[in-house]
Amino acid sequence: MFNLKPLLLSCAMTFFIATTFAFDVQANGQNNKNKLPDIGISGFSVLSLDKERQIGKAMMRQLRASQPVIQDPVLIEYINHLGNQLVKNAQDVNYAFKFFLINNNDLNAFAFFGGHVGIHSGLLTTADNESELASVIAHEISHVTQRHLARRLESQSNSQALTIAGMVSGILLTLVNPTVGMAALSASMAASQQASINYTRGNEKEADRVGIALLANSQFDPQGAPSFFAKMSEKYRYASKPPAMLLTHPLPESRIADARQRAHNLGIRHLPASLNFELAKSRIKARYQGNAKDNITFYASQIQKQTYALLAAANYGLALSYFENGDFNKAKDILLHLIKSDKNNLFYIDALTDVYLSLKEYEKAITMLAELSLLMPNNQVVSLNHGNALLTAERYKEAETVLQDFLLVNPNNYIAFDLLTTIYQKQDNKGLLHITKAEVLALLGAYKKAVDELQTSYNFIEDQPLLQKRIKARILQFQEEENKLKRL
Repeated sequence: MFNLKPLLLSCAMTFFIATTFAFDVQANGQNNKNKLPDIGISGFSVLSLDKERQIGKAMMRQLRASQPVIQDPVLIEYINHLGNQLVKNAQDVNYAFKFFLINNNDLNAFAFFGGHVGIHSGLLTTADNESELASVIAHEISHVTQRHLARRLESQSNSQALTIAGMVSGILLTLVNPTVGMAALSASMAASQQASINYTRGNEKEADRVGIALLANSQFDPQGAPSFFAKMSEKYRYASKPPAMLLTHPLPESRIADARQRAHNLGIRHLPASLNFELAKSRIKARYQGNAKDNITFYASQIQKQTYALLAAANYGLALSYFENGDFNKAKDILLHLIKSDKNNLFYIDALTDVYLSLKEYEKAITMLAELSLLMPNNQVVSLNHGNALLTAERYKEAETVLQDFLLVNPNNYIAFDLLTTIYQKQDNKGLLHITKAEVLALLGAYKKAVDELQTSYNFIEDQPLLQKRIKARILQFQEEENKLKRL
């Protein structure tokens, strides 16, 4: 288990930021106002597909540095598997989508440039079934595939231009504080405010239509969308402070009614409870919400009263709660029982690894993970846990090999680089320590600091000319990345 602490405090995020923030673009007299622009091809030169990817990459680095992004390989694996189940059935996909979780109990989700989709952990734990969660993700995917952000740009083409840097700043302002951010951004476009509101409503209607169809085409229950809408509306009907999702995304009865009608036309799909969804819910509650003793009481009560969706998920939640409370042997007993009937379940593997390491049963963890690595090579849960187990057992060289091999296939994995910094620190290998720190900083968008780390590392590897050449090349790459941002 990896519970990396965020660098800054948790902040509220807005729902569907790709279509709710406001910014302006310089007019192009040749534009056809009634035609959706083919970005980068038909003369709409403000934001090409390549530029969208660059901005999305930059925003993701800034979010990673400033928001409590959950660095948990099991949950990362789950949410990306779920998201990609939907993406493979979507049309007009221009990006390799990336899904991530924010450790925040608020009900919220959002999409931005380059196919990035963020989901608050509170949204996952509030959903009653996987179709409800999938309905929100499908809606976000639809905002991206329908190019709503590009169309939003086009709708403002008669207004005063803002730089891309200003646009990104506006988005991040909205991310940090929906109320302040939206007010500041709206003030910058007062002349077209009503048109913007109408445009956003149109986007929402379209994303609902496309998202519900995508939900059904991906073999989920289309009733998940109106069910979750209705739950949100009822829960916050009289709330003095609605969640960010409703603050920036009003949910009128007409929208719920439309969703019900669309879902009704697609029929009902009766699905069994999803084990992975229920395990993810239990993991978030036990590891990221509440306190261990209260969670033990909660899951013990669920099991006793049989109020769980799936017994295995309730037992898993209880095992994680015991672990968080320091009752490692109790957690071990439950997990060994669970893994007997599902030996390759990554939720169980990850938790049992933590238990073994806490009990100093290092070889049991290492043997289990080494066997699984043959079955699932370069799987992030297996490889990262394997590297961490070897690190904890002070088998540093082996840990380094596992993680470096993993990084060959996953070159931007934050957790792997973070583990490597610990390995090199333990070995007092200052040269490689500073090199790896540079990679971590670059993943947070801190290119100047990353270059400083690389320049510092140069002093510790005077006897390694090949590595020195690589460092010089990497410095140039980081400087070019920073220059790209300036040129946007």
